[in-house]
Amino acid sequence: MRELAAALGVRPTKQRGQNFVIDANTVRRIVRTAEVRPDDVVVEVGPGLGSLTLALLEAADRVTAVEIDDVLAAALPNTIAARMPERKDRFALVHSDAMHIQELPGPAPTALVANLPYNVAVPVLLHMLERFPTIERTLVMVQSEVADRLAARPGNKVYGVPSVKANWYAEVKRAGAIGRTVFWPAPNVDSGLVSLVRRTEPLRTTASRAEVFAVVDAAFAQRRKTLRAALAGWAGSPAAAEAALVAAGVSPQARGESLTVEEFARIAEAKK
Repeated sequence: MRELAAALGVRPTKQRGQNFVIDANTVRRIVRTAEVRPDDVVVEVGPGLGSLTLALLEAADRVTAVEIDDVLAAALPNTIAARMPERKDRFALVHSDAMHIQELPGPAPTALVANLPYNVAVPVLLHMLERFPTIERTLVMVQSEVADRLAARPGNKVYGVPSVKANWYAEVKRAGAIGRTVFWPAPNVDSGLVSLVRRTEPLRTTASRAEVFAVVDAAFAQRRKTLRAALAGWAGSPAAAEAALVAAGVSPQARGESLTVEEFARIAEAKK
């Protein structure tokens, strides 16, 4: 990977949060932990130099990589053709910002596996889950602190907006820790793997995703306040917030960090 980067004149940039995985055992571990199957159509966000891409191509039916960097996007198809010529027809590249992706070429993706840039990990993950409902299984490598937030349960001090929104789509859990030395350059933080298995049945609610997320955002914008106070702006007044909370079976004195995604959905329903 270092040789390839040198040949391309590539240096990882802090602006895009680029930390390339250069350890073969780590990429194999990621593919194994993601439980990639021979019939999977995998979408990878931020493939970089292609170390994880090659490992995914070995295990999946096909891989679609989404890369924003001009130099990396131009080089990746050549890397695949040179290192794994027998699988190059099973690979597709989308040169774009993942946050702007609305569709992907070929069959619908069944899995998302990615080493996500630290600075955009949560919005990219939520966008992909929302835009591509066929993604059944996701495994992402993110900053350890972000992994903790995504997988946190109600009552945990790091439970917040990412935790609730990820849980809207999937069952979320920590799936391992990754040391700093497997990256180039080595980051100043540890990394973690997060597994997300999409709910087989969508959350039962008459409220829309946008309506539920609006409650979540309001509740955690002032997370130290009681829900009666925190949701006053969302509901129109403290009294209206209290009425919606009581109707939803939630204590007006509770705080957002104690609520499940199902309870947030009930609050959104109660305002209708």
